[in-house]
Amino acid sequence: MAILEIKDLQVKYGVIPALKGLSFHVDKGEVVALIGANGAGKTTTLHAISSIVAKAGGTITFDGKDITSEKAHKIVGMGISQVQEGRGVFSELTVVENLKLGAYLRKDKEEIEKDLRDVYQLFPRLEERKQQPAGTLSGGEQQMLAIGRALMAKPKMLLLDEPSMGLAPVVVEDIFKTIKKLNRERHMTILLVEQNAQMALYAAHRAYVMETGEIVMSGTSKELKSNDEIRKTYLGL
Repeated sequence: MAILEIKDLQVKYGVIPALKGLSFHVDKGEVVALIGANGAGKTTTLHAISSIVAKAGGTITFDGKDITSEKAHKIVGMGISQVQEGRGVFSELTVVENLKLGAYLRKDKEEIEKDLRDVYQLFPRLEERKQQPAGTLSGGEQQMLAIGRALMAKPKMLLLDEPSMGLAPVVVEDIFKTIKKLNRERHMTILLVEQNAQMALYAAHRAYVMETGEIVMSGTSKELKSNDEIRKTYLGL
């Protein structure tokens, strides 16, 4: 059953079309990846879902509700959390202060503390550094913090934008293992935008291939990994 359904989504930057009638869905409990070259419209798609950019047409339905015209903070409250490209942590605030900012719409104090413990269980290094300013963390630790902060909103669905960007290969592997763990153990639904197609297809059940604002191919990760065009263009094989 689709938790997210996008139909004929259009976004323009001035007169330039960034998304040209995009249609796809994400089922509950799935990890779905959007892959493609820079400028394909992957990040714009996430921004449109989160209402960070205006839509020029189409509809977005989440958990049975039309959210096309909802404001960004309302969408967070409805259960969609986005981890932005570049992580966007508040460098002057401590790790724990950053995490608690993720729960700013919530009033259930006891549950917030429980979820904080859950984040520390998922990322033990964040607990070790909880009183450090976020700006002193490594890139990998900041990515963990950004994911942890998004989880503190208690989302039904997580949007991840380029989680591997600027990270060492060994750290990228850890982050993607965590993505799989979140899905496997917590049944978290995840829409993942990732330039590293190899890692995206490792983590995802299905993927959509985007080019210049359109979906040009889709399939299970296994199907796409064995597709000669995908292997040559995106996997370097």
